[in-house]
Amino acid sequence: MIDLLGLGEQIAAKLPDAVTGTKQAYGELTVCANAADIIRVLKVLHDDFAFKTLIDICGADYPARAKRFDIVYHLLSLTRNARVRVKVQVGEGEAVATAIPVFAGAQWFEREAWDMYGVKFEGHPDLRRILTDYGFEGHPLRKDFPVTGFVELRYDDDQKRVVYQPVQLVQEFREFDFLSPWEGAPHILPGDEKAAMAPNATSGDPGKK
Repeated sequence: MIDLLGLGEQIAAKLPDAVTGTKQAYGELTVCANAADIIRVLKVLHDDFAFKTLIDICGADYPARAKRFDIVYHLLSLTRNARVRVKVQVGEGEAVATAIPVFAGAQWFEREAWDMYGVKFEGHPDLRRILTDYGFEGHPLRKDFPVTGFVELRYDDDQKRVVYQPVQLVQEFREFDFLSPWEGAPHILPGDEKAAMAPNATSGDPGKK
């Protein structure tokens, strides 16, 4: 079995000014790097350490952090039978260089990360949405994106076509119960009608008759 900690030390020694730290967890090696050096890190992993397969590029959002986003690259080496995860931190409005010069298959992964998180990849030849619809506003995997979204899609019978309109949350038929769950609601809840009609329902002692 490959020594992942030893591999991490070799990678850090090869890229001392680009790698900020390494760690092992769940049978995988994580390499943290500077966003400005991502292409050099990926190229060294590809050429010198045989991580020739790009499995995925994804993101994570930490709004309280100064560098809000993590961009995560998952690489696989078939010859080493090992995986490595490369993480870089990117701030709001910052861009990271596209990985296409090293991994041609990065194109769609980067489009997805842009679509979901709004992180731009500098040098990408066709950076546009890939999962959301035309005209979609915002980036749905950001922590501050509302669960309802900003617009809703529906079929308009008058116009005989699909239309977008701002989300409207109708409150008329909603019932809010702000009482403590330990005290219970003062009204009979749906499904409890028979229990309320039972002879011993108010006695408080199921053994009493």
